[in-house]
Amino acid sequence: MLQAALASGAAHRRSVFELFPRRLPTGRRYGVVAGVGRALEAVERFRFDEATLAGLDGVVDDETLTWLSGYRFTGEMWGYPEGEVYFPYSPLLTVESTFAEAVLLETVLLSIYNHDSAIASAASRMTMAAGDRPCIEMGSRRTHEEAAVAAARAAYVAGFATSSNLAARQRYGVPTAGTSAHSFTLLHDSEEQAFRAQVESLGKGTTLLVDTFDVAEAVRLGVEVAGPELGAVRIDSGDLGVLAHEVRAQLDALGATDTRIIVTSDLDEFAIASLAAAPVDGYGVGTQLVTGSGHPTCGFVYKLVAHADDRGEMVSVAKKSKDKASIGGRKYALRRRDAAGCAESEVVGIGEPPVDDGDDRPLLVPLVRAGEVVGREPLAAARERHERARAELPVAAQSLSRGEPVLETLHVGG
Repeated sequence: MLQAALASGAAHRRSVFELFPRRLPTGRRYGVVAGVGRALEAVERFRFDEATLAGLDGVVDDETLTWLSGYRFTGEMWGYPEGEVYFPYSPLLTVESTFAEAVLLETVLLSIYNHDSAIASAASRMTMAAGDRPCIEMGSRRTHEEAAVAAARAAYVAGFATSSNLAARQRYGVPTAGTSAHSFTLLHDSEEQAFRAQVESLGKGTTLLVDTFDVAEAVRLGVEVAGPELGAVRIDSGDLGVLAHEVRAQLDALGATDTRIIVTSDLDEFAIASLAAAPVDGYGVGTQLVTGSGHPTCGFVYKLVAHADDRGEMVSVAKKSKDKASIGGRKYALRRRDAAGCAESEVVGIGEPPVDDGDDRPLLVPLVRAGEVVGREPLAAARERHERARAELPVAAQSLSRGEPVLETLHVGG
């Protein structure tokens, strides 16, 4: 496309692309925007060095290679900030520049937004189900090694307390936590030796894995070794609800009333919700989180919605094919709320936004100006934003059952 557009001259037309969802994943009530910070970093680094250009030799012509050698995004971007919730046709990201500059970013932007938002959307449902109990991200062994780092970051945005992925700590400052594995217990000549080695090295506040052999015996040994100051025990198999009640009773009888119970083992939002009445203090979540809990992508698309005509005036364009239509024109977006601050609808319009009556919350923020990133922010800001955005949704958003989006998207103008 780039080569042909450069040859025709159309590559230099001012163009507006939009990244948006046509719908939410089936049954979901809302989605969560994540990956914005990673996408901005990717745009900053997007270059064609000598090795990359060599790999394109024979794919595109020399004129295109020459143009790519000087590529740098010089346009504008604005969109939903990280941690915000979204609904069908929310204009999550708008990219304005020449066609050539903007079209090259399609795959990298969709890859980041689709993956990270899928993880954050699943994580939000899980942390909502968990309530005040912390969730630990533990999915690194169930996905691509780089996706694991991105997943830990996205989960943190949507409320997870910690991650077992140390690269996420190094790159993004995500707090980390973890426990020992069954192999550590099996390495030693007895469970008692394993527990003593762990407590002596890591302190009494460590978390002991107690289901390698017999849970009740392991709990007894753990308290014997660490005393009532034992930090936590982890249960990774069996009927977690029943075992949690039994272990809590045993710990209390042994005087370890402050020892926490952490449960793991293929948890998802439904399993977490089912454990609400159990004496569980935290959840370790892996496979279901890093695969989006049944929805590993959000289905975002990246479409041209406007471009300059031969006179330099911007004209709206839209795809009209069945079931895959787009809406032309540069958009604005508002979250309409009632007097109590509860969200009522998603307003997506073309043209000038209406005068704020005090209840409409603007959703788009500047991200890139003249090629320079202006939307960079600490990850903690995205995490706090998500908590606020989720809190203003109608109570139906808390339901884990399949249903329609909790907010209707209203299209105005155009």
